[in-house]
Amino acid sequence: MSINKVMITGNLTRDPELRASSAGLSILRFGVAVNDRRRNADGQWEDYPNFIDCVMFGKRAESVSRFLSKGSKIAVEGKLRWSSWEDRNTGQKRSKIEVVVDDLEFMSSRNSSSDAGSPAASYGSAPSSQAIPPAPKADAYSDEDIPF
Repeated sequence: MSINKVMITGNLTRDPELRASSAGLSILRFGVAVNDRRRNADGQWEDYPNFIDCVMFGKRAESVSRFLSKGSKIAVEGKLRWSSWEDRNTGQKRSKIEVVVDDLEFMSSRNSSSDAGSPAASYGSAPSSQAIPPAPKADAYSDEDIPF
């Protein structure tokens, strides 16, 4: 058995492109930047971006396209798809991996100072960090609180 599932959160790298196939199916393409942290040559932690291509199909793609723009923060769930083709200009073989989006969640927009009235707020965005209560300190519980 094999599993092909991916979940990412990040910011759109460009405005999404909505097109229609020759069969009339809507196709939405967009890129998401996802940061990865690693140590640089000086031993300091740095963020390194990964740029992920995504594609979404159908009526949902049409609806979602109206609310997305460069910089929008989103969460995406889907599967990886590898495709290859021959470059028209050079004749060389080309390939890429992209995420075929099954589910998309609007999160806060990087470009807005307030989420009030934004599509993210009206479409069930992820809770802000202020809504999450702080975790209790490790010494707040005793051994008697453990149920087993």
